[in-house]
Amino acid sequence: MKNNLFIPIFLFAFLFSQEYLEVGMKATDWKFEDADGTIFTMASWSEDILQINYVDPDESELNEHFNDAVKYAIDVDSLIVRDAFKGIGIADCNSTWKPNFAIRLIGGAKAKKYDTTVLFDYDGDLRKAWGLMEDSYNVIILDQDRIARAIIRDRIPEEQVADLVQLIINLQNK
Repeated sequence: MKNNLFIPIFLFAFLFSQEYLEVGMKATDWKFEDADGTIFTMASWSEDILQINYVDPDESELNEHFNDAVKYAIDVDSLIVRDAFKGIGIADCNSTWKPNFAIRLIGGAKAKKYDTTVLFDYDGDLRKAWGLMEDSYNVIILDQDRIARAIIRDRIPEEQVADLVQLIINLQNK
């Protein structure tokens, strides 16, 4: 009887002792591949401010308004310097019904539109490790030291877009 009680208590303690990524915490590293099989980690962009779009492919348009604002700040206003900032996408392949070949096509189109890199998390490992929202579109902004400066787990409200773009600008000007 004692052993039967120990297992549920141990599992409960283990599950609730996991520390998910929060603003102000250093992000744990990861390793994913792109459509060509090239492996990337956060160290691939070690000098850059990093915007990670961790996305369920079914929700790939949810934060398009934010990405368009960042692209405008880079390409038109020149407020974000491309050499100091990198926005990437990581597809949460485990949270969709879509087959991997379709996810790669969607990722390729996004990579071209935003001149970026799209990686593939086939098992949802980063979502689980960082406590990101499943079936959604998460945006994480990390500084050069990989400290989380913003984490948005779902759609970014219009009224927060300018503040988040300004955060990126401020981080690069440190």
